[in-house]
Amino acid sequence: MALDQLDSVSASRDDPSNPSRRRLLAGLLTAYTASLIPWALAQPAPSAERGAFTALSAILVGRQALDAAQATRLYDALATVHPRFPADARALLALINERHIDPLQLQGVLDDEQSPLAPLPRSIMRAWTLGVVGSGADAHCVAYETALDAVMVADVLKPPTYAYGTYGSWSSKPV
Repeated sequence: MALDQLDSVSASRDDPSNPSRRRLLAGLLTAYTASLIPWALAQPAPSAERGAFTALSAILVGRQALDAAQATRLYDALATVHPRFPADARALLALINERHIDPLQLQGVLDDEQSPLAPLPRSIMRAWTLGVVGSGADAHCVAYETALDAVMVADVLKPPTYAYGTYGSWSSKPV
């Protein structure tokens, strides 16, 4: 092969309009972009209501995967405390999907619109992060060491795996 022929082959490979080069670059860019999207890991849902709760929880807490057993316990507790919880969770998930509401802006949007769904994100976040469902005398501790606030710091802090007394007992001044 002559030197002129090698230069022309090399030049065609380096040509920015080369279709195979463009396909390769587009594929690499697509793969890189897809790696940045926080996909939720697929988890089986026994019913549409529980599936809506799991999807809504993943959006609110910003986790790709949630403990299925804990999700079941939290859902059952929230459905007991709030009788309209299953329908409200589905309605809130539909609202987020329809209006493409950013999870960081969700609570502000619901509060500004005085939506009847406004208390729901707070209840779900409280259940996942603190492990507590309900309030006041009706508060129930559903998760303790598996609540997300304990899980997030478990690599540095070792919260006890049990409560020292009834819920809220640490807030009273000692005698």
